[in-house]
Amino acid sequence: MSDKSEWTEATWNPLRGCSKVSDGCRNCYAETVANRYSGPGMPYEGTITDGRWNGIIRLVPDALIKPVRWRRPRRIFVNSMSDLFHPEVPQAYIDKVFAVIALAPQHTFQILTKRPERMLHYLQGLEKRGAHQLLADAAEAVTGDEDAGIFVANRISAGASSKPGWPLKNVWLGVSVENQKAADVRMPLLLETPAAVRWLSCEPLLGEVDLFKAGGLQGGAVGETEFDAHGLVDWVVVGGESGHKARPMIPDWARSLRDQCQAAGVPFLFKQWGEWRQTHDLCAGQPGYIGKQWFTWDPDTSMCRVGRAAAGRELDGRIWDEYPD
Repeated sequence: MSDKSEWTEATWNPLRGCSKVSDGCRNCYAETVANRYSGPGMPYEGTITDGRWNGIIRLVPDALIKPVRWRRPRRIFVNSMSDLFHPEVPQAYIDKVFAVIALAPQHTFQILTKRPERMLHYLQGLEKRGAHQLLADAAEAVTGDEDAGIFVANRISAGASSKPGWPLKNVWLGVSVENQKAADVRMPLLLETPAAVRWLSCEPLLGEVDLFKAGGLQGGAVGETEFDAHGLVDWVVVGGESGHKARPMIPDWARSLRDQCQAAGVPFLFKQWGEWRQTHDLCAGQPGYIGKQWFTWDPDTSMCRVGRAAAGRELDGRIWDEYPD
């Protein structure tokens, strides 16, 4: 079970299970996948009730060491089938996840959450608890190797400054932002969180989002380009919803985020349109469109449900695949 995506190269799932917290969760793709594997003796047994996440979390300690064994450097999406900062995930287990991340500096780990309040509390608390010794102990516990603990302690504590290796440079911390409400709540918490790279996943994008208003960008406003505009977030990923019940993403929502990122010099990645693509309603009677589902947003914006593959990834005639340095 994998969610290799346009913005990542591998997935790592050391835990399973989740629960829904906002409108962006309504048609959760991970829940759909988990349903297929939730029978007796299957990986997601006990995490699904009546076809829905039930909030029960299953730890998968045997999966913890996997990234250390992957020698080729890659971008790794952490917990594509869960949320590392779900309230039911024990703090000591999160320590082990970060210890493995410290043991695998060849990789970049992309962590995404809809629970930034716990992420902030954990990362701030980890510094206060003594990150280098705490993660060193966790690394030794995961591997059974004292040298692993020494490696982690040295990586975090080496150098001249007080916290030269913390936060870990190979961790990108992100929050899901599906609309302005989510941006206003989650982005300020992300900006308080110690991180080498902070990013936003605006997927599924369900409404227009003003990152200047939410505090993720500074020095301008939507519709304005100022030379001193800059990003407090380091990366923005945008995508429409896919799946059987996918909701359409209005093109101007995606364009607005692209334009904001360009004004502030923030890398922008357009993942997909999802199931829907803007199509002139005069095409409704043409082959390939007859009988398909349509959605009209305004007199100038009609969307046709053509399927993810047909909808593609181009925004205004090009692919947007920008990444943080």
